[in-house]
Amino acid sequence: MARPAIVRVLLSLCCLLALPLPGAARELAVRRATSAIHVDGVLDEAAWKDALTVDLPYEWSPGDNVPPPVRTDFLVTYDDKYLYVAFRAYDPEPSQIRAHLMDRDAINTFVQDDHVFFMIDPFNDSRRGFQFRVNPLGVQADALFSQNEGIEDFSFDMIWASAGRITSEGYVVEIAVPLSQIRFPRTAGPQTWGFDIGRSYPRSVRHRLSSARRERDNPCVLCQVDKFTGFADLTPGRNIELDPTLTAIRTDSAAVPGGSLEDSESKIKPGLSARWGITPNVSLNAAINPDFSQVEADVAQLSVNQRFALFYPEKRPFFLEGADFFSTAVPAVFTRTVVDPRGGLKVTGKEGRNGFGMFVAEDRQNSFIIPSNQRSDVATVDESVRSGVVRWRRDLGATSTLGGLYTDREADGYHNRLGGLDGFFRFNTTDSVSFQALRSDTLYPDEIARVYGQRTDAFTGSALYAAYQHNGRDWFWSGLIQDLGTGFRADSGYVPRVDIRDGSAQVQRQWYGTPDTWYSQINLGMTGERIEDHSGQLTDESFRLYGVATGPLQSYFQVGLSRNKTFVAANGRAVLHDGLSSVDFDAIVQPSGVARLELFGIVGDTVDYTDNRPAHQVTLSPSAELKLGLHVNAKLDHTYQRLNVDGGRLFTANLSQVKLIYNFNVRCFVRGIFQYLDLKQDPALYDPAIRPFIDAKTQTFFTQLLFSYKLNPQTVLFLGYTDNRLGTQDLSLSRTDRTFFFKVGYALVM
Repeated sequence: MARPAIVRVLLSLCCLLALPLPGAARELAVRRATSAIHVDGVLDEAAWKDALTVDLPYEWSPGDNVPPPVRTDFLVTYDDKYLYVAFRAYDPEPSQIRAHLMDRDAINTFVQDDHVFFMIDPFNDSRRGFQFRVNPLGVQADALFSQNEGIEDFSFDMIWASAGRITSEGYVVEIAVPLSQIRFPRTAGPQTWGFDIGRSYPRSVRHRLSSARRERDNPCVLCQVDKFTGFADLTPGRNIELDPTLTAIRTDSAAVPGGSLEDSESKIKPGLSARWGITPNVSLNAAINPDFSQVEADVAQLSVNQRFALFYPEKRPFFLEGADFFSTAVPAVFTRTVVDPRGGLKVTGKEGRNGFGMFVAEDRQNSFIIPSNQRSDVATVDESVRSGVVRWRRDLGATSTLGGLYTDREADGYHNRLGGLDGFFRFNTTDSVSFQALRSDTLYPDEIARVYGQRTDAFTGSALYAAYQHNGRDWFWSGLIQDLGTGFRADSGYVPRVDIRDGSAQVQRQWYGTPDTWYSQINLGMTGERIEDHSGQLTDESFRLYGVATGPLQSYFQVGLSRNKTFVAANGRAVLHDGLSSVDFDAIVQPSGVARLELFGIVGDTVDYTDNRPAHQVTLSPSAELKLGLHVNAKLDHTYQRLNVDGGRLFTANLSQVKLIYNFNVRCFVRGIFQYLDLKQDPALYDPAIRPFIDAKTQTFFTQLLFSYKLNPQTVLFLGYTDNRLGTQDLSLSRTDRTFFFKVGYALVM
């Protein structure tokens, strides 16, 4: 009797998932260290003479697995407590090496320097890697890499040692990573770990070197890395880390704009975070009265003429542990919704093919996004809220996964509960499918429901997501469908828009240069998207043609031509704005190791969302980064935006940010951040109902000064000062508040 068709399809799918992906990785044996190693950038110990040494024989960008322009040796060994790694990076012109002092994980600046890196996949499952990068002066950057999600998260931090030294032959880097910082399988016998080993050699172009071939028709990086066997009888020891902190903050505010500042009392808050490696592959994190302060000001963003809540990335250490594991296609987990927690608990780990994670937190303040098709609001309730997230994911075959997610937020008269399934299936080296299905149940506090026009009883909603992607050497194409119901809410996540049925597609052709062409790569493509609400009303439609070219002086240029439709229901009218055409462009050049210049812009038709009418915009965003010697870094950003409507200029906005840093060494710096906004509006061009609330002139000025000393990511000393100033048509720029900030933290590792 023939099997039913669905059974045959499922059996075929299982066979496909079980197939290993092809690769040409080497398999090498790692030996234990034969002597003690001192991390000082001098490879004079006997252990380095006996260590496994691997070359980097490939340049995978811009060349296609061609011989590299420089030689690099990678050395690796280990003992009971540490994984030891070293690089000898040879350079025929050591004077041309690009190396500067900077804070750890300042990745946008870091990648402009020469540097070496390695990434380990201890479970050898091609899904997750711990990445370590070091520049020639010993500056560190580390990240957690999630293959299926394509996330390279540099906010992740580990405690490890590194040293760098420029020599007459190039530079040398030496690294020691405590085994207690790494998750690896729980077994007494030999283990096989995946190792991705590379070097960045930036000159007129950025040459990227590797120890293993990296095929352009295989986007799975961890599927193609070298395999190192050894690491027998590893134990993480007690693997306990205690991070006590003491934070003191004092904020003085003016009772009225332009008034004098009134002194306030200092708030002193002790806190404790702890991490326990229960097993080599399961970790427990806890925090009591934690310090979740961030010492980096959020990047300034213009909020004028915006309908939806702006996104700011997470920077707080407690939430960054295993953050990639909680990431899904629909961003149902966004930890900045936890504003001021009293405490938190988190467990993450992997046993066999099952990965899992859970965190709970109690917050002193309940803050969440209220979404809709047309706009979003941010609501805040001054009361405690309890938050919890549970995540499970199972490996299928060589590189596929199936997972589940549940989130819960509870307070008096309020709840938001969400659960669902998601999956990622890779069928071959170029084609993959992902999906997610979620269901939510929400009850808003009565006051919030009334103010924001929401239902006063409990309601439910669903979210569905499915995507297909082909990522080959010469062609890329993808398709996506998404349905977010009117009643869907993800209060533990970042979903600022619901009541949409969304379909989009992209196709792109790629050409690669040779040493004889002026370009390194050229891409030409098109994208299209159509969004309707659940009543069938078309709300958004877009079509965009674009081209991208990279070339000498690490140059990048992109230009796009767009044609859009946008439906807006506001100001008592519902209008479908048709025929909106615009041009966008982005140009970057790095003429030397000293300077990086960028100009981004948009010119064309848009909508004045306040008065629901056609408008014409010009947005220009120039930026420059200058590295003055080893110690000084200056970053200047500016955004100019103007909006014209029938009758004249509606507004002109200028937003500037200057960041100045003096680095004393790899651990210590002083920094100043200065943000200035000058917004001029014409009240006569606004609707008479809101005209009295429009200021013709608004100025704000933000200052943040910081002294930072970091022995490691958790042993820190911060001294800071911030202030805010406000100016209007009738008020000169006056200080509205100032804050003094002190924090000390210490990492006790046992």
